[in-house]
Amino acid sequence: QVQLVESGGGLVQAGGSLRLSCAASGRTFNTYNVGWFRQAPGKEREFVAVITWSTSTKYADSVRGRFTISRDNPKNTVYLQMNSLKPEDTAVYYCTTGYTGRDLTSPYEYSYWGQGTQVTVSS
Repeated sequence: QVQLVESGGGLVQAGGSLRLSCAASGRTFNTYNVGWFRQAPGKEREFVAVITWSTSTKYADSVRGRFTISRDNPKNTVYLQMNSLKPEDTAVYYCTTGYTGRDLTSPYEYSYWGQGTQVTVSS
């Protein structure tokens, strides 16, 4: 069992930056793939970024070049640095792990989820 806790969300103006953190407990996840997804009101949960156990990364087209995912294994933490934020980035951001191995961009392939952190970008 893995417990995930996200932090770092908040209100920021367009063009600003935030860094989200995902801290894991219950099991070290240095061998796990860890992803970030987001969900805006009335929309489905969508893929944002993922970092594999070998530190390969993958990004959604909408955030590539603006967001950076990284991991600090000794701290059991994964980060999402978000720059040049846009109002359309407003959503609850979720950290996830426990990937089952078919599609890194599908929320249905992950077993463990955090409670989410709200990111609001004002225009």
